[in-house]
Amino acid sequence: MELFSGTQQTYAEFASQATDSPTFVAWTRGVVGDPEVLAWLGSLPPLKQQPNLVFAAARWHGLAPDATYADLRAALLGDDGTLRATILSRSTQTNEAGRMATLLPLLREIALRDGPIALLEVGASGGLTLHPDRWSYRYRTPEGDLRVGDPAAPELGCLADGPGPWPTDLPEIAWRGGLDLHPLDVTDDDTARWLETLVWPEHDDRRAVLRQAIEVARQDPPHLVRGDLLEVLPGLVEQAAAHGLVVVQHSAVVAYLDDLDRARFASMMGDLVASGACHWLSNEGPQVLPGVTGDAAPPSGSFVLGVDGRAVAHTHGHGRSITWL
Repeated sequence: MELFSGTQQTYAEFASQATDSPTFVAWTRGVVGDPEVLAWLGSLPPLKQQPNLVFAAARWHGLAPDATYADLRAALLGDDGTLRATILSRSTQTNEAGRMATLLPLLREIALRDGPIALLEVGASGGLTLHPDRWSYRYRTPEGDLRVGDPAAPELGCLADGPGPWPTDLPEIAWRGGLDLHPLDVTDDDTARWLETLVWPEHDDRRAVLRQAIEVARQDPPHLVRGDLLEVLPGLVEQAAAHGLVVVQHSAVVAYLDDLDRARFASMMGDLVASGACHWLSNEGPQVLPGVTGDAAPPSGSFVLGVDGRAVAHTHGHGRSITWL
């Protein structure tokens, strides 16, 4: 979903991508054909118009998960300013823990070749995807299930296809840290409740994974830094290098930058990789980093997984599947 393409187009794209949430499909389709609601949304800053943020705010203020579009419409158009204030003050910092299943194979490949990893996430939110070594994984391949990690650990499942590289064990993470404009404290119960509200209504499995990820992060808090990625990241890479080989990862984060800053970020990461300062794992929509996507455009709604600026797989936005190129 492109966040800078206009309100109606953004919602139309989301309707085509949120097919595993009938509630959200109905709500977004309703918005697309409703001039009054589009006008209400259009009065918000562009990055605050995104469907998941607006829908979560409405649910935060009492809209039932199975509410009709008419109910959503009434909540938005009848807002006394409370709902709008939540939209303006909050953000969609879910940092989907399930994405670790799609990042793990590359992390393991890098660790196997180059040693322990200093894992640094851009857009880390509360650091929920910085513990790939604290989970177990079940990759459902055409040849059968591949299990990785301690069976007693919480499990992430992922439908998998293609040549791999498939991990046989977990990478050694020597250090874990993250960068975010507004890092979240997942020990705060209000923050944890908001993150749960951001999970789509029908996705009870994702809510369960989120709760487990919050517990993991609470037990082993990563080092989280507040700052602008274009300004702070190079210095943070240098600091992380004292702990191991730096791997910078991000998922659905660069989409929040405008085209100019996306290009600046890609250039900066290319320079860091070329200098040997780090490896770079990107997991973004196909339009976000065109230099990474190249000719590897995925099906609608999928992300492009890249390593060091080169596309290697298509992934589901919530980590439910990975298809190697």
